[in-house]
Amino acid sequence: MAGVASLNVLALRAPSPSPAAPSLRRGAGAAALAFPTPPRFPSLRAARRVLARAVAPGGDPEDDWGPEPEGGSAVTGTAVEEAPAPEGSEVAELKARLKEALYGTERGLRASSETRAEVVELITQLEARNPTPAPTDALTLLNGKWILAYTSFSQLFPLLGSGRLPELVKVEEISQTIDSENFTVQNCIKFSGPLATTSVSTNAKFEIRSPKRVQIKFDEGVIGTPQLTDSIVLPEKFELFGQNIDLSPLKGIFSSIENAASSVAKTISGQPPLKIPIRTNNAESWLLTTYLDHELRISRGDGSSIFVLFKEGSTLLN
Repeated sequence: MAGVASLNVLALRAPSPSPAAPSLRRGAGAAALAFPTPPRFPSLRAARRVLARAVAPGGDPEDDWGPEPEGGSAVTGTAVEEAPAPEGSEVAELKARLKEALYGTERGLRASSETRAEVVELITQLEARNPTPAPTDALTLLNGKWILAYTSFSQLFPLLGSGRLPELVKVEEISQTIDSENFTVQNCIKFSGPLATTSVSTNAKFEIRSPKRVQIKFDEGVIGTPQLTDSIVLPEKFELFGQNIDLSPLKGIFSSIENAASSVAKTISGQPPLKIPIRTNNAESWLLTTYLDHELRISRGDGSSIFVLFKEGSTLLN
């Protein structure tokens, strides 16, 4: 019916015959005045197509004839621009590049100046695409254990800031655990050696100061109870004062005391950790979270320091 109504509109708009014009035969309709050679429409659908092109060259937005051909509109012939890539794919690519740049840097402590510059550039791009503009309003995302992947803060702990650790001691993990319900933070370093593993941590409370910033006040330091290993594993050699020390002759000696070490480990492991209260007024710091999602957190602290942390269980840690 819509096609018939459109035809009637065109017929009503047809010019009236002048008085001098010859009379028409009976049966000639007004439509013949509008179309000297009346077109033949195979169907009402085809009529609509012709009328739509005549009335609206850009096409009818309510037309349901199907999608336009690839490369442009069937009516105008103009090219259709490709939609920009979704921002989520850009963030995923930036995070993958950041993970690759951090590989082998040992949390940034052995990163070259070139690598640091690349990391800073990637961090800046991620911060510009931060999906959580107010991290302190999203405490559920902040909550949990975060593993340190990179830092520019060489004085994170005095032991790490003094230089390379002895070859027999390794840093297994540096983490920060946030309890958003009790507003507490725990920073922890886990060490491992040939005889035992242990940890050093600090417990603190935090206060929200802005949508991105928290103030941290440290309460106590904790030295974890050493956990002696049942099996003593020694490297073939290690470096001491620039000299390579061969440890292979000592393997027989250590193997003879493994049984004794096992019984001692059970005794020591039952002891509580050593807690040291922190009473100084200077034991405060602040932290600004500049990027946060379900698996990545970027923070900035005192002295323009940068911290990149991956959420425990994230694929970024693989």
